[in-house]
Amino acid sequence: MNQRAFDLAQLRTFVAVAEAGSVSAGAERVFLSQSSASEQLKKLEERAGQPLFLRGKLGVTATPAGAKLLDHARRILAMSEAAFEDLQGRSLDGELRIAITDYYRPHDIARVLKTFSEQHPRLRLHVTVLPSAVIDSSAEDDATFDIGLSLRIVAPGAKRGAATRPGASSTVVRREKLLWAMSADADPQQIVEPFRLVLLPATCQLQRFVVRLLDERRVPYLLSHSASGMAGLQLALKAGLGISCLNESSLGSGMVPCPSAIGLPPLPAIEFHLLPARAGESAHVTNARAAFARLLA
Repeated sequence: MNQRAFDLAQLRTFVAVAEAGSVSAGAERVFLSQSSASEQLKKLEERAGQPLFLRGKLGVTATPAGAKLLDHARRILAMSEAAFEDLQGRSLDGELRIAITDYYRPHDIARVLKTFSEQHPRLRLHVTVLPSAVIDSSAEDDATFDIGLSLRIVAPGAKRGAATRPGASSTVVRREKLLWAMSADADPQQIVEPFRLVLLPATCQLQRFVVRLLDERRVPYLLSHSASGMAGLQLALKAGLGISCLNESSLGSGMVPCPSAIGLPPLPAIEFHLLPARAGESAHVTNARAAFARLLA
């Protein structure tokens, strides 16, 4: 091997571990044992000539050199996949309209879409953020988007893919926990009934679920702030205007899970579904959906 080049398999493992935050979780993403992933990382660090990760009890974080390589690695892997797709005659071009719930990895979705664009440089993306209920209700007859990614609440005890609403032929790309969340600066002892809630408008199915859950459990609450989108909700939450219900990947800096001692009811998991093809869908959109699903997975 050229000593001035990187191995694609090692880069793929490196990216998976960096994004997962631990060697074991990253190894699962690339279907390797933890020992095999560790060996690949060791060889990559030897080739790079410097440490790429800081290892601790809670997982791994990239060193400055690792962060620099991570950016390069993502582009290299995207270009490699784009070349393969092109040679197989599956290169995508034209326009593609995607509707995405704003609960899907809000701190990372821009990078995901950038990677998709890099993998398919001739594809022109148009992305719209919409409530999941709007995406689901428009799936069959709305011509404003080609591909929809929505959130669904999983029924307690259900297996992966079994949501509270029907999703025939949809593709589950991610499952996460729901959490009660508060400002990292808040004093848990000051969070008492009636609970002050920070939520999105009533068009948000998660907002409706939270209100229904608290009503059913007869938990006193009041709506202290209604945000128009995820960014506004996170800002209000960090500012200490109340508590909220968020999926794990929506919990960013300045926000922490509420302690169980507060007495809020337990929450189910949620799943993100890539909606199925519409009747008469073009091969272009079908191929794009398959490529997008591979990236999300």
